[in-house]
Amino acid sequence: MTTTQPATRPANPRFSSGPCAKPPTFTVNKLTDAPLGRSHRAAIGKAKLKAAIETTREILGVPADYRIGIVPASDTGAYEMAMWNLLGERPVEMLAWESFGAGWVTDVVKQLKIEAEVKTADYGQIVDFATVGFDKDVCFTWNGTTSGVRIPNGDAIPADRAGLTLCDATSAAFAMDLPWDRLDVTTFSWQKVLGGEAAHGMLILSPRAVERLESYTPPWPLPKIFRLTKGGKLIEGIFEGATINTPSMLAVEDYLFALDWAKSVGGLQGLIARADANTAAITRFVDTHDWIDFLAENPATRSNTSVCLKFTDTRITDGAAFAKAIAKRLEAEGIAYDIGAYRDAPPGLRIWCGGTVETADIDAMLPWLAWAFEVEIAAQFQAA
Repeated sequence: MTTTQPATRPANPRFSSGPCAKPPTFTVNKLTDAPLGRSHRAAIGKAKLKAAIETTREILGVPADYRIGIVPASDTGAYEMAMWNLLGERPVEMLAWESFGAGWVTDVVKQLKIEAEVKTADYGQIVDFATVGFDKDVCFTWNGTTSGVRIPNGDAIPADRAGLTLCDATSAAFAMDLPWDRLDVTTFSWQKVLGGEAAHGMLILSPRAVERLESYTPPWPLPKIFRLTKGGKLIEGIFEGATINTPSMLAVEDYLFALDWAKSVGGLQGLIARADANTAAITRFVDTHDWIDFLAENPATRSNTSVCLKFTDTRITDGAAFAKAIAKRLEAEGIAYDIGAYRDAPPGLRIWCGGTVETADIDAMLPWLAWAFEVEIAAQFQAA
């Protein structure tokens, strides 16, 4: 046992799972081309918004016949917009294995009052997709931001399904290879994997989702900020940069910078490789320390972005207090910010490993984690 502090420190201690670390080359000076004080409906504003949409399509490989829109209220706004517009036409199946998925269940069952079939799994596990009926509309998160588990692939989703799939991909987009032919609605926010600024969401619709929008009117009223159709037709402008409400052009410029940086590191495959390398560093650490483990039980479903860890040492008497003490100590030392487990998750740590994080910073942080563990174990015995 040693309580000597490591010599190397992370250059960037930002390992928060949202808002996430900015791209490594970011400076505020990169945003000087933002058309501040201009209307987003002026030619320059529309061009910036259109560029954000089309560069997103390019990097993620979104099919040409899928619509991509910028909408209010982050991923939450985008996913709520999808549920309120599309659900109710046929039976619904809700899948949840962490807090955000559970939130979508609450909204569908208690707010929209749909008698949905609900399938859940404990933190660290995932619903068995072989049991899911895709003749229904199915709502799920691709990556459990608060549980560290993800869907390994889309093989269990039929290409010829009768229902729609509504996928919350906010901590998966730009870090995982999403199977677009299996997804009808996909949402994410700028402040996750690319480290953008908050309050803007992305809504991606397949042709099947557009067909539903134009052929089905839900029985509940839709507030203006949710409306995607007019006179039974899709409001195409939303998917060409004419946003429903006023966007922040500074945030748009920031997103455009992040997209350009993403292209500079190899696009989607480069971002996936960076996230995988970060997660591999944590895997090596876990494999050589018997007091810590992944919350995700199956390696095939472990996230490569929101990596959740649990303490397994039997000497720990209060897991929640111990984990909080570790996170607090590392933040106080300027080593790792915001790595405590999500408030609804089991006690532990959550370390963001998306592509904007440098592997060298993960490697520098982990010895400090071992140091903090030893210090807190020693403090526990002294208190006893």
